[in-house]
Parts: sequence; C-alpha cells; structure tokens
Amino acid sequence: MGNVHPTAIVEDGARIDDNAVVGPYCILGPNVELAAGVELMSHVVIAGHTSIGPGTRIFPHACIGLPPQDLKYKGEKTSLVIGSNNIIREHATLHPGTASGKGETRVGDNCLFMVNTHVAHDSRVGNNVIMANNAVMGGHASIDDFAIIGGNSAVQQFVRIGKHCMIGGMCGCDSDVIPYSSVAGLREGLAGLNLIGLRRRGFTREEIHNLRRAYRMMFAAEGTLTERVNDVAEMFSGSALVMEVIDFIRADASRPIMQPAYGKSA
Repeated sequence: MGNVHPTAIVEDGARIDDNAVVGPYCILGPNVELAAGVELMSHVVIAGHTSIGPGTRIFPHACIGLPPQDLKYKGEKTSLVIGSNNIIREHATLHPGTASGKGETRVGDNCLFMVNTHVAHDSRVGNNVIMANNAVMGGHASIDDFAIIGGNSAVQQFVRIGKHCMIGGMCGCDSDVIPYSSVAGLREGLAGLNLIGLRRRGFTREEIHNLRRAYRMMFAAEGTLTERVNDVAEMFSGSALVMEVIDFIRADASRPIMQPAYGKSA
C-alpha cells in the first residue's frame, strides 16, 4: 500500500498504488483511489468516491472529494475523477457530483489549482487549465483546455469557458465565454481575443487573422447574433478555429454568450 506515513489515517478499502506517497496526517476514505506517483504532502483530506491519476501532487490542507455544497445532496454515491500530473495547492477544494446533476465532477490532466481555488459539483475542467489564487467555479460549470482563470475570479454555475481563454483577475463570469477570447473587468464583458496566449501557443498568423476577422463580424452592431454567426460560419467554413467558436455558440447552453465590453475589440 504505497509509502504511507505512520501518522496518516487510511480507511479500509482505499486503493493506493505502491508508488504513491501519503504524507503526515493525511486522511483517506474507504473509496479513494491513488494512482502511481501521486504525492500527498501532508494534512490532505480525501473522501468520497474519488480517483486521482498518476503524478498528481496535492499540497497541505487541500480537501478533495468531500460532500458537495448543494442542499439537495443527501449522500448519494457520486464521484470525483482527477486526471494525471495535476498540481493542487494549499486549501484547494474539489467536490464530487450530485445525483440531480451529472453525478460526476471531472478534472483533466496537467492542471494547476492555486491556493484557495474551488471546483464545484458536477463541473468539468479540461487539460492544461490554470486557476489562480482564490479563483472559483460554481456547480455544473465547465472550463475547456488551456484556459487561465485569474486570481479572485468567479465562474458562475452552468457557465462555459472556452478553450484558450484568458479570464483576468477579479472577473465575474455570468455568461458563456467563447474560445480564444479574453475577459477583463469586474463584469464588463469580452475584451477581445487572447492574442498573447494564441501567439505563445504557436497558432499561425493566418489562424489568428481569421479569428480576429470572425470576432469582429460576430460582434458587429448590425443584425442579430444568430444572423452574424451564420454569416461567419459560411465565410470561414474552412477555418477549424473559427468553426470551434461557431460550434461553441450554437451548442445547447444554460447561459447567454458574453458580449464585448463597450469599446473593446479584437
């Protein structure tokens, strides 16, 4: 049963890989599963039906898999699935799903959850996501691959954050944020595309140019958003990135699409 410190409490039934490390004063429930290379530094609490993938490191006082903060939850068997090579820092909280939701909260690979971050019930986090200090996401929300959520920002329940988004510090996101965009201000809206992030991640000049043209067309003053999206879909049907944005906007959603802040452009 892995490398378990003698002060740790591991309940019968927990499955710990021989190459996992459970540090001092950690507490693991009976339905916890730790894969190879998982490291719990100290004072980590993991409960519920929680599985943690290879190479994930969890820092002191993180609380993982405890009952969701939903008054409808009555102890049903729901789960939390955390992928590989994640870093979960001090006092972070990640909760399982609920029976009235998806029944599962899921986190991908290579994510960084800084101090005091919160991943709520039935939510989904993709791969290579960064949530900075005190960033939180509500129940049923989703954050797609390579998105960055700035410090003290909040993603409201059911909101979708698209791929490669940059959410600035202290932002409140109560509407869906299209892929490749950035958000700034408390509740102002889109601040254009995440151009710095796109360049850093190797997108070509042509790809970025197409995204900028499509963004400006979609959020122009003339016509409805649906009409503008249809025009962009026809004009940029050969651009995979633009069509990802179109698909995101057209998908079933519980929240409206966030609009640009006044005077902001791509």
